Parts: sequence; structure tokens; C-alpha cells
Amino acid sequence: MTEQTTDQKRAVILLSGGLDSATVVAMARAEGYSCYTMSFDYGQRSHAELHAAARVAHDLGVVEHKVIGLNLNGIGGSALTDSSIDVPEAPTEGIPVTYVPARNTVFLSLALGWAEVLNARDIFIGVNAVDYSGYPDCRPEFVESFERMANLATKAGVEGHGFRIQAPLQNLSKAQIVKAGVGLGVDYSLTVSCYQADNDGRACRKCDSCRLRAEGFQAAGITDPTRYF
Repeated sequence: MTEQTTDQKRAVILLSGGLDSATVVAMARAEGYSCYTMSFDYGQRSHAELHAAARVAHDLGVVEHKVIGLNLNGIGGSALTDSSIDVPEAPTEGIPVTYVPARNTVFLSLALGWAEVLNARDIFIGVNAVDYSGYPDCRPEFVESFERMANLATKAGVEGHGFRIQAPLQNLSKAQIVKAGVGLGVDYSLTVSCYQADNDGRACRKCDSCRLRAEGFQAAGITDPTRYF
């Protein structure tokens, strides 16, 4: 981790350990932000993504990487938090069962709290509305609505020191994201995107996230460093 300088602007960045969020950290760093990353141990199937997040945070030189423990598997309702629900291994219609109820709302709320404590005004999230799985909390409307709420619900917002929710990948294809990340020095071999990765971080090659990731590297003309089991 790196030391914070007093004149740098600060940002809290949601870091899952996957391709998209790693790219967002690199983008924020390139814009001159002092980066504070936040990950969540929320009862997901695999902890490989948390190990990946720690690797990415170290490699990109963030100031502090924080892991928050939650128990979203306590409410279930998702193939990512309920082992009795199978992860789909083929494209499905509508919102897939890998959607985790209220996940981004909860994650952004905790990032907002940390940002207020840090006196940071920017929160970055790697949601995407082009090559994505159709989750409702990845849409531009959600990001815009959360930003309005953030500035109504916080001391900083009420006192005129508003927050910005930044989603720089919102309108990019997966290929464009890969190209941007490679240009910024992201080591994608450190990342894990698979919904059911094994303990060593090897991917299944079959889930929606694996498919989108592989298609992105192929379309970008860049070698995919993903390890598969």
C-alpha cells in the first residue's frame, strides 16, 4: 500500500477482484486519486475473488484496502449466496439467478459511509450496462438515483460537500474495458471473475461472467490470462 499525500483527492472504490473493478481502480489512479478500496465477504460461493482483490489492491498501490464482512447468504435468493441454487452455465432470459438482491445498494451504502469518514467526495463502482448480465443495480438510472440519495442522507451532503458516484465503465463494451485496462497497466492475471471459481482462483469457463470475460479478450485481440479448472 502507498502513503496518502495531503493534497491528493481521495476516492473510495468498490473492488470485487474481477476484471471490471480492477480496471476502475487503475482509471481512478490515472486521474490522480488517492485510492481506498473496499471489498465484501458477503457469503459468496468462492473467496478466490477476495484474494484477487487483495492482489489487485497491492499491485495498483492503493492507500488502504478494507474487507467488510456481511451475511447476505442469510437472506439467500441468489445462486451466488445459496448453494442450493445452481449457477447457470448457459445464457438465460431475464434477470439471472446470479443476481444478488440489493447487493450494489448495500455495497455503495457502506462505501458512502467510509467516504464520509475519509472526507472523500468520489465513489467509484465498476458497473456496466453494455456487456453485462442484466442486473437492475448496474443501470445508469440506479447510479444516478443513489447519488441523489447519498447527498440527501449524509452530513457532508447536507453541508454542501456533495458526493459523486462514478461509473466510468457504464457505456463501454467488455473489449473496450480490457483495452483500457491494459493501457493503464492492469495485470488481469491477478483477477478472478468466475461465479464459481475454485479455491485456487481457477475459472469454470461456463458461467455468464466467464463467457463475457472471454468474449471481451477475444474481441480486444488480447491474450486472455484466465486460468481454468
